[in-house]
Amino acid sequence: MGDIEHDVLAGVGDRLRALRKARGTTLMDLAVETGLTASTLSRLETGKLRPTLEQLLPLARAHGVPLDDLVQAPLTGDPRIHLRPVRRFGLTVVPLTRRAGGIQAYKVIHPPAGRAPKKNLQTHEGFEWFYVLNGHVRFVLGDQDLRLGPGEAAEFDTRLPHWIGSAGDEPAELLILFGPQGERAHLPTTRK
Repeated sequence: MGDIEHDVLAGVGDRLRALRKARGTTLMDLAVETGLTASTLSRLETGKLRPTLEQLLPLARAHGVPLDDLVQAPLTGDPRIHLRPVRRFGLTVVPLTRRAGGIQAYKVIHPPAGRAPKKNLQTHEGFEWFYVLNGHVRFVLGDQDLRLGPGEAAEFDTRLPHWIGSAGDEPAELLILFGPQGERAHLPTTRK
């Protein structure tokens, strides 16, 4: 193994452990999620086992990070960020952060109101902040039914029943920050 390969693989174990702990996942849970044994995962995290591509691919998928982040591949010199939009439940979602745990950022595009998915209020653990970039959205939070336009923002505890959808004939684009329960998407300001 050459110096470059050794350098690339040297910190994989520490990164794998940090990602797993940030997600609050046990070795057993991760084993079920990846199809790897808990023993193999432990040996990878401690550096006693050299990782293979067959092991790293399911780990990258499970942690929701690109393979390059696991191995910290050398920089190519290309400063561009290559975002990969995904379609979920009729929405276009562009993940803007690439790390497990903590606050996550997304750009979400809601289809025009006539083509939007059925309004179903949902609840889940977490705290969310969103900012309307373009278009108008209908935001239902508990008993409140609000309409927000470009430049407006809202934040809420996602344990409250909520729904967000386009409120017009045009798609609505949102910047969303989502964090685990107890983590708010903004920092309080203090005056001196």
